[in-house]
Amino acid sequence: MSETRTALVIGGGIAGPVAATALLKAGIDARVYEAYPGPSDNIGSGLALAPNGIAALDIIGAGDAVRDIAVPVPKMGLSINDKDMHMPGLSGLPPLQLVDRGELHQTLHDHAVAAGVPFEYNKRLVDVVETESGITAKFTDGSTATADVLIGADGIRSTVRGLIDPQAPGPEYLGMLGFGALVDYDGEIPEDTMTFAFGKQAYYLYGPGGDGRVMWGANLPHKEYLSLTAARAIPKSHWLDILRETYAEDTPGGELARRTTEEQLEVIGALHIMPSVPHWFRGRMVLVGDAVHAPSNSSGQGASLAIESAVQIARCLRDLPVPAAFATYEQLRRGRVEAVAARAAKANHSKTLGPVGRKMMQLLAPLFIKMMNPEKTMGPEQRYRIDWDAPAHSEVAVAV
Repeated sequence: MSETRTALVIGGGIAGPVAATALLKAGIDARVYEAYPGPSDNIGSGLALAPNGIAALDIIGAGDAVRDIAVPVPKMGLSINDKDMHMPGLSGLPPLQLVDRGELHQTLHDHAVAAGVPFEYNKRLVDVVETESGITAKFTDGSTATADVLIGADGIRSTVRGLIDPQAPGPEYLGMLGFGALVDYDGEIPEDTMTFAFGKQAYYLYGPGGDGRVMWGANLPHKEYLSLTAARAIPKSHWLDILRETYAEDTPGGELARRTTEEQLEVIGALHIMPSVPHWFRGRMVLVGDAVHAPSNSSGQGASLAIESAVQIARCLRDLPVPAAFATYEQLRRGRVEAVAARAAKANHSKTLGPVGRKMMQLLAPLFIKMMNPEKTMGPEQRYRIDWDAPAHSEVAVAV
């Protein structure tokens, strides 16, 4: 039986509001503490939610609200040096949902508030004090908050991860900077396809943004690490000049870059991947989302996995006392998220190939696609469903 009645959720991005809403559904009072002055609805560009992620949102009643702001994309395409190929998909599943990250943040925030989740802002965590009966969070403004457990949903630069284990690894830079935009485009782009494009100099992707617009994202090779703050301190005109030069010879990459304005350009900064985190929990603290598992954007599963973990931690705390709840949660999640991260890591290498490597990829891609078994490679990821009503401890973890 669970002994958890209250929870502090650190972080108000994607995993935080989902975890707090799921905790309320599980009968646990949860409050979200966010370091920024308000909801983080002006960060990032577009992302894709896989069927498994939307299914997890349905558990907390947020699935339809997210579908309302998303563009369904049932097909996947591959383009190498402007040669387009269709990729086989899975049958019997709903399509990927393309959504603006800021709109997703706002939608999950609003859904959580409507469910009864309180949010507090300008609350940057600096330390915790644990006792036999609870845990107290200390914030930079001098305030404190106490509950039975503390859930770290504070992203890839997680403070909670460092409090759990000061020796925990941090995110690894992938050697690329991320950019994105939603632009008007009247060229011939399939309205039902997300295309992963390996251009002559760099990788990018594009897909329908709704209302005749195109959502595109660039992974720009860049040796120097630049944080989000550092990348945004550089004028957007500078980045647009580089993007237009980099993708000038690509179709439609060159035209998408030329049509992107400074107002439309989203600067994301360094792209990362989280290495395996040895300790997911300690005492009354536990990690969810990017704080503990952040596969690269090559996975197409980052946000969906974060949502799943946020729901699963609530389910485990509903059914089990601490620390058994945390141990069961890790057992249910670690194998799955690390398998996805390993798959994405292989894809990352192909994004920074030189001219010879891209030519070889172009020659081999048709054979690869012909031999591809989407049910084997993608089925376990996208067909995964959480059985909310089943006792958490009754499950056997499946490492997929």
